[in-house]
Amino acid sequence: MAVTIQAPKGTHDVLPAEAVKWQYIEKVLRGCAADFGFREIRFPTIEHTELFQRGVGDTTDVVQKEMYTFEDKGGRSITLRPEGTASVARSFIEHGLAGGTLPFKCFYIAPNFRYEKPQAGRLREHHQFGVEVFGSKSPVQDAEVIGLADTFLSRLGIHNIRVHINSIGCPVCRREYHAALKEYLSERKDELCGTCLSRLEKNPMRILDCKSDICKAIAAGAPHCVDYLCDECRVHFNAVQSYLTAMGIDFEIDPNIVRGLDYYTKTVFEFVSENIGAQGTVCGGGRYDGLVRELGGPDMPGLGFGSGIERLMMVMDSLGIPFPEEEPVKLFIACADAAADETVQVLVHTLRKAGIACERDTAARSLKAQMKYADKTGARYVAVIGGNELSEGHIELKNMSTGDKISCGLNADDIAAALN
Repeated sequence: MAVTIQAPKGTHDVLPAEAVKWQYIEKVLRGCAADFGFREIRFPTIEHTELFQRGVGDTTDVVQKEMYTFEDKGGRSITLRPEGTASVARSFIEHGLAGGTLPFKCFYIAPNFRYEKPQAGRLREHHQFGVEVFGSKSPVQDAEVIGLADTFLSRLGIHNIRVHINSIGCPVCRREYHAALKEYLSERKDELCGTCLSRLEKNPMRILDCKSDICKAIAAGAPHCVDYLCDECRVHFNAVQSYLTAMGIDFEIDPNIVRGLDYYTKTVFEFVSENIGAQGTVCGGGRYDGLVRELGGPDMPGLGFGSGIERLMMVMDSLGIPFPEEEPVKLFIACADAAADETVQVLVHTLRKAGIACERDTAARSLKAQMKYADKTGARYVAVIGGNELSEGHIELKNMSTGDKISCGLNADDIAAALN
């Protein structure tokens, strides 16, 4: 007996009953993005590995531990995309979009791939709603992006969310902070995990994002970047706070937010839920003013966020937020005898082409079994076609909720008119 094949660990099948929830969430996300002036972008699932080494940072957990990387038949190092921002930045540069209308604002809904321990809301293949903006240094743009996240969560009915913000400064003020952080961490370097010990010289801020319990405890007492901001970064951060307050968005300053990717600068933020356990961040992002330049493009500011679809669904389920019901089949046409088979098929096909959801039996069921099947489909109306209906040229459409019947001609136009 052949061994059954199952989906790889950390992946998830979205079955039709669950896909309805995904479609609803995606519809809300697309509508919200459009209201904020963001247009959709799509990009490849695979990229050259160098894109993420340069863009995400080779001292991050994503690059060091989590990427699915392989050599293709041409000897090129290829990686399944672990996050969307670097791909959008690469596309922005490659297609010369910096020469167009700025700011450039886009969104995407796409799968990402990371090799990490599967847990609630964190899969090896997960799906992300992301937005990116290139070409604006203004704190107004920071507030707009945070406002977009606040709006789509509200539209989904998710209200018990805490907004955490921080500033991790720019390369100018970060030099002083790195020196203070390195001095603090060096005093306890014997306690750091092997990965963090290697980061101490090259990028000590990555230690603050380590998942090790020991490193987390050490990081808890580390100096805060927000205390080392230069004048420009401090003015920017204060302005972001002012705009959020004016917009009615409650927030708290959280100096522990550094985000897990190297490209972030200045404003970083997270929307945190208490309803999905330890993995409570449902949306996170910030500014990355040096990313485009790092990838070979012009000096171009940018910012954005990402939000996992699976986590959004977990939060909604935990809060008991209802999802819209799937639209039922409008009409089921049962075939009473072989003589009516072709007529039933033609009617079903014609009605479908006219945009009316229609079903029939294709499993050679008896008339009684067809009626049971029609009930399982949730069809609003049921009609039976047999010899009598063929000779008389009309049928009855039975409303399955009320039992009422509508008589109409045995043709697609009359049936469509009766259903509408």
